[in-house]
Amino acid sequence: MRKLFLLGVVVVTGLVLGIEANEYLEFNVTELDRIEELEYGFSKSSSNFNPLMVGLTLIRGAGAKGAVCLDGTLPGYHLHRGHGTGANSWLIQLEGGGWCDNIRNCVYRKKSRRGSSNYMEKQIQFTGILSDKAQENPDFFNWNRVKLRYCDGGSFSGDSQNRAARLQFRGEKIWRAAMDDLKAKGMRYAKQALLSGCSAGGLAVILRCDEFSNMFSRSTRIKCLSDAGLFLDTPDVSGGHTIRKLYNGVVQLQGVRNNLPHVCTNHLNPTSCFFPQNLISQMKTPLFIVNAAYDIWQIQSSIAPLSADPRGYWHECRLNHGRCNAAQLRFLQGFRNQMLRAVTGFSKSRKNGLFINSCFAHCQTERQDTWFADDSPVIHKKAVAIAVGDWYFDRAEVKLIDCPYPCDRSCHNLVFR
Repeated sequence: MRKLFLLGVVVVTGLVLGIEANEYLEFNVTELDRIEELEYGFSKSSSNFNPLMVGLTLIRGAGAKGAVCLDGTLPGYHLHRGHGTGANSWLIQLEGGGWCDNIRNCVYRKKSRRGSSNYMEKQIQFTGILSDKAQENPDFFNWNRVKLRYCDGGSFSGDSQNRAARLQFRGEKIWRAAMDDLKAKGMRYAKQALLSGCSAGGLAVILRCDEFSNMFSRSTRIKCLSDAGLFLDTPDVSGGHTIRKLYNGVVQLQGVRNNLPHVCTNHLNPTSCFFPQNLISQMKTPLFIVNAAYDIWQIQSSIAPLSADPRGYWHECRLNHGRCNAAQLRFLQGFRNQMLRAVTGFSKSRKNGLFINSCFAHCQTERQDTWFADDSPVIHKKAVAIAVGDWYFDRAEVKLIDCPYPCDRSCHNLVFR
């Protein structure tokens, strides 16, 4: 069991989250989703020691539509109703949590909350962009806020099964069943809506965004927010293609091909169309991208995974950026440059927004300390929450790109021990 605590940087030797070395909360997690646990963050200036807890709602009609988790159980979501000026506004947050790309991984996954509602928490904290407190979430606190749980392992995009292993890959059907259920609960009358998500959920936002927009009338303001979802098709430190191999496995195993945007698949192969860099410039719906330039999940699982570094040359660096040597930092600066090139065309459209900070982080919208707090990360003195709000409500055009590491001292960097 490793432990994590917050002391200027966020230190992970566990997974333990908290604000002081002697105040921490333990999580029992697997390697698969340990970083996604960090979305439940805390801040010294936050009131979230008593956060809003929201219960799980299973989608009762989903089974009849074939919309089930990996193990065949019903999918679910957490809904906290809006009020006042936010009564007819909806924020849908798609949960993240990695992917499963082969039978073995998916069988393992279906015995967890990432593959079965039997293991999901009955209540979860709503913090950051899901908070109900104006001082923590100034623009969306009184909206109808929903967190759709992730139990398919394919970014809400698969539609197939493996009878022998008793696996259901029904992510796309879960997405549709959830949207139908929420529309019946009032979302069809939304005056404005925001589809957001973190990590694998951030990728799902990019894949489903235009479809989400088409569910509403033209008079409804619809925009999308992808947090830590800009996974790059880039070589690892050995010159291999770890993440492309992963994504190819997901696409093939889970029958994702037919649920990818046709504007991409009409000229690229399905695996390429699972990468955001090949989708974002072709999207019709306004999109805001929040991403750390040195995304810690990509460093650990795509750029320098153990499989690409058998001699352990990257071991210390992948756990703690402060231990990277000059050559490794140059490699990571090259990764940042690739990220900036990937958003070049996207950023030219006035409708889109960007917040790319030079931090070693992952998922910054659901953690209170990185979303909106006294010590939140900022670019040009603007926190993530303010940047997203300014963009969503057209208060300003927001294209914020940080200077390269190590210039930003506002980061809440993740360090592993």
